Amino acid sequence: MVNSVHKFGGSSLSSSERYQSVAKIIIAHTQPGDCVVVSAAGKTTDTLVSLWQSYQQQDKQAVADILLQLSNHQTALIEALLKADAKHAALAVLAQELSDVAEQANEQQLQEAALLAHGELWSARLLAAYLTQLNIQACAHDARALFSVTSGELLHAQNKQQCIQVIDENKINVVTGFIAASADGETVTLGRNGSDYSATLLANYCDAHNVCIWTDTPGVFSADPRKVEKAIKYNKVCREQANLLARLGNPVLHAKTLSPLKHSNIKLAVRSSFDVQTAPTNIVKQGKAKQKRFITTLQNVDLLLVEGINAGEVAHVSQLIQHSLHHFIHNGDTYLVVPAGATHQVVSYFAGRANISESNLNSCAVVAPTQDVYTLSTLAAEVLNQQSIHPRFIHQDTGYTLLLTDQLIESDVLSLLHEKLINKGQEIALVVAGLGNVGDEFLSQLEAQFKRLSGDYSIKLVGLIRSQHMLFNASGITLGQWKKQWQHNAVAYEQTDLLSALNELDYEHKVVVDITASEQFSQLYTDFVERDCHLISANKYAGTAATNWYNALRQSISERNLHWRYNTSVGAGLPINFALADLQNSGDKITRIEGVFSGTLSWLCSKYDGSVAFSDLVLEAQKMGFTEPDPREDLSGRDMQRKLLILARELGIELDLDDISLQALMPDELAQGSWDDFLANKDKLNAFIKHHGDAANTQNAVLRYTGLLALEPGKVTAKVGITYAPKGDALANLTPGDNIFVINSQWYNENALVIQGPGAGKEVTAAGVHSDLFWLVKNLK
Repeated sequence: MVNSVHKFGGSSLSSSERYQSVAKIIIAHTQPGDCVVVSAAGKTTDTLVSLWQSYQQQDKQAVADILLQLSNHQTALIEALLKADAKHAALAVLAQELSDVAEQANEQQLQEAALLAHGELWSARLLAAYLTQLNIQACAHDARALFSVTSGELLHAQNKQQCIQVIDENKINVVTGFIAASADGETVTLGRNGSDYSATLLANYCDAHNVCIWTDTPGVFSADPRKVEKAIKYNKVCREQANLLARLGNPVLHAKTLSPLKHSNIKLAVRSSFDVQTAPTNIVKQGKAKQKRFITTLQNVDLLLVEGINAGEVAHVSQLIQHSLHHFIHNGDTYLVVPAGATHQVVSYFAGRANISESNLNSCAVVAPTQDVYTLSTLAAEVLNQQSIHPRFIHQDTGYTLLLTDQLIESDVLSLLHEKLINKGQEIALVVAGLGNVGDEFLSQLEAQFKRLSGDYSIKLVGLIRSQHMLFNASGITLGQWKKQWQHNAVAYEQTDLLSALNELDYEHKVVVDITASEQFSQLYTDFVERDCHLISANKYAGTAATNWYNALRQSISERNLHWRYNTSVGAGLPINFALADLQNSGDKITRIEGVFSGTLSWLCSKYDGSVAFSDLVLEAQKMGFTEPDPREDLSGRDMQRKLLILARELGIELDLDDISLQALMPDELAQGSWDDFLANKDKLNAFIKHHGDAANTQNAVLRYTGLLALEPGKVTAKVGITYAPKGDALANLTPGDNIFVINSQWYNENALVIQGPGAGKEVTAAGVHSDLFWLVKNLK
């Protein structure tokens, strides 16, 4: 029984390393009986096409040169992947086949389709042999024994029976894509992107449950990500829109690929073989995903006016020219959009019923919910006109508008269209973790924030997480009633439940806001990013994780064009991260940061003047809720150590937590034992602080607890601990509870830049998180 069919394209098999990666994917994602459809490796098909062209031109030297090129490439793959007898056998078969091709060329008996079929045959045999070498039961199949064609039509009933008979339910079945056989046994190709078509046909014939198209892109985007930097990857696309996109030029999906799935329950996914961890785009039935917005383009097309055309003819001529075609009715006339290189062939096919209406055009199509099409069509025409691109033909229809222009629509114009047309229709799903004081305050401010951002995106709160419970509603949680909904609908969850819920969200953008203090929750950031979630953190743990993990997270975020904001992880509501980024972006070079980064320690040190025992101040701060439940966590200085590490990394300095020297604001022995043990020995704390306070007084200074990052050529100093701030210094004049950052740089050398303000408090911290959210949304725009 075939559960799944996997298809790998040429880029996925372009080298021996890529074959090895594909083998790992197969091992992880298949079971006995499953099928793997393969294209020719790398540019093999292009090379074979060049061989055919040289043969037609009777250029014998070119034919010989290209045969040598093919031999070298395939030999290198075999040598790198296979061993012993398997290698020798594969090399012998390859040599014989290339010898046969050379002989057929010399005798003028070469057939184009049979020649092109070699690429897929080589890939299938090599991959099956390599899997067998890895002790995976696998076999290679020539699809000409599975797919039969008569007069351009697939013999579905016969093909289904052939597949049932040939596919081995005890092995991984590696099948050639792209090719089939005619009734008399001649090779037939299935056209452009025929291997994708082979995969869905095979799934249909074998009653598979799902198909996965593995490509060099992570899925289906709102526009070609190679042309539009801010193209959005969609997690779900409905089949109807996917089919429309395929006809209008989408580079990932093609109309023929989708046709075998039309009346089935087979699931189709598109994902990257280069980044297996990235979530796929799932192509789902109508009603299982909301309608999205897309821009897609075609270059060098002609517009034909055709009399009396029918859908069957469109399908037949598409097969004839091996290219998807789009036809439509405009003002009562039927038009066909045709690649310019195939126009003569199509006009001939219709034998006098087709005439060229417009030629040498480039197309831009906007696919969108039908109710949005008129507005988007008008706006698209306005944007193009502003760029001195004047459409010669505009057609609006159900679910799309098509604009045909003389000029090529370059990436900059396409990006502008995307910004004006696509971004406006996007939705953002917001998931908030941490519902304590700050989280509660953040949610109370959220409705006003949504109104401020409503002109950019529709934002919905869809998830709430606290400790071991979560509440998810993909349609949105009512802000004014979230506590009531939480009380009645929150459920216990496991990590897999949370990740599954994030996967299912059908939104253009997803944002996880972490207002927890949980190291365990921060370790899920890599999973969130794999599910295309932006991150906003008040949590310090991810920003101070081990360098390798941190750098990998950063790289993954960058590769997926995601954002991570964490300003409140250091300065609560103070814009320290923004300030450092602006200074560096403007060309300044920061040389020193010193300050007090803890509202609790700021309050304690600023309040202490020797008239009240320091331990009494600690107990007072604890009573007012300024400290952690065990105030020794504050006195340890670890919180400030983490904040200094975040600042260092913000400057591009690679440090780990242990690289920052730490001196606690208490004797080391008081860190041991229980809180009651600490209270029993509080005199030791008082004597410790008095000693430092007196020492500061003798130097006309005051006691402070600071972090210091100093940068010199070839030297980095990073430390957290007790210091004596001279009276009159910015650190000495600190308001109790305030944070302060004293920044020296190339431009702020003698006169430092000082950022000071409340270092704690639910209102300012929540406002800081909102500042990050506002920045993120504006940057998405």
